[in-house]
Amino acid sequence: MDQSKSVDVQALLNASRFSGYQWLVFFLCFTVVLLDGFDTAAIGYIAPSLVKEWGVSKPALAPVLSAALFGLAAGALSAGPLADRLGRKRVLIASTLVFGLGCLASAWSGDLTQLTVLRFVTGVGLGAAMPNAVTLMSEYCPDGQRAMLTNAMFCGFPLGAAFGGFLAAWMIPHFGWRSVLMLGGVAPLVLIAVMLAALPESARYMVAKGYAAERIRAVLVRINAAMAQGASRFVMAEKAPATQARSGLGVVLSRQFIVGSLSLWVAYFMGLVIFYALINWMPILFRDAGIDPATATLISALFPLGGVGAIFAGWLMDRYNANRIIAVGYVLTAVSIWAIGQATVGNVGLLMAVVFIAGTIMNTAQSSMPALAAMFYPTQGRATGVSWMLGIGRFGGIAGSFLVAELQRRQLDFATVFAVVAVPGLIACAALLVKQLAHPEQPGRANSARGEALGH
Repeated sequence: MDQSKSVDVQALLNASRFSGYQWLVFFLCFTVVLLDGFDTAAIGYIAPSLVKEWGVSKPALAPVLSAALFGLAAGALSAGPLADRLGRKRVLIASTLVFGLGCLASAWSGDLTQLTVLRFVTGVGLGAAMPNAVTLMSEYCPDGQRAMLTNAMFCGFPLGAAFGGFLAAWMIPHFGWRSVLMLGGVAPLVLIAVMLAALPESARYMVAKGYAAERIRAVLVRINAAMAQGASRFVMAEKAPATQARSGLGVVLSRQFIVGSLSLWVAYFMGLVIFYALINWMPILFRDAGIDPATATLISALFPLGGVGAIFAGWLMDRYNANRIIAVGYVLTAVSIWAIGQATVGNVGLLMAVVFIAGTIMNTAQSSMPALAAMFYPTQGRATGVSWMLGIGRFGGIAGSFLVAELQRRQLDFATVFAVVAVPGLIACAALLVKQLAHPEQPGRANSARGEALGH
């Protein structure tokens, strides 16, 4: 072995064909996010059954609908700093265990109070899992495909939410609402066994933390044996942050990154106001408008299904200005959400088409945000940056759930509810334009490795 040979981890990833080992990382992270989406949306799909079985009013559902969102915020805000200190893999597996056990226990709830507490616990695990899956995946991507692959992985969330809707529409009449939560609990526990055996730690994280070259090499030879085998030292070309912060949170809140951080938080917050307002309340809104419950659930499930458009958005982000691309997506989101309220409820076919189009646009923009955050922050603060955006954004989900509850209490009509829910899309667009002004990005700039080499 050439004792003097150093290999840059990102250069190795850029020079290599996307390997089967990287696809394994993709598959495992995608599955975590898929189950995250399933478990997050499950409460909205079982809500009509709770109203019927427990005899509670619709406004009384607001706490249980938002309990997981409080947990999501707590899990995300704590998991990022933990992952930047302890590693992505360890925190990802622990968080998957928490949300699997929490969802499984929720199936045996006897009243709204018990279900609310257990949904909070489930949310802590869900909130911790998401940012670590995004971060781990992004750190195994070549520069020119990072946004597209990370977005493709993140598509698991809306697909899981949509899959939950279709399954719930079939399972609840046959097995009851508790069966949905049982499935949402057992599947993550099975996945953990695979993750323990097959999921690697982030190579970039191992370099940043000074892991032994042998351990880093053992992972990288499975991606590019020719480049990794002869290396005695692994380094990492990184954006050099103009901060001496030692912690991930210190990087996120540093003078260099604070305006971008605030802009990301506002945009993601507003996107989740829309997402959770609709994913939690659409089945009830449609039912109240005269659509039978099963059809209302199926139509609602079309909304998160549209998230697969994020793959195309990721391709655009890798080639053009990512801030502006997502900003346009949020403007179109506002228009399309407004259009749902204008669709004639009596024409179910038209309503289905409008909901699917709105979901495609909205979820394309929202699902692209974690990739944008991962591109913005350096390795030492990436998990914290992504997780804090997701965590603070979760309060938007809470606001969205209570927003529609308040609109229902005021007895606003169908069209007005959707017009109000559309407004946050315009605010999200404005936030990303502020980020572009404060941190100008040229096409491909966020993906270019530059700055100092971190040697370990």
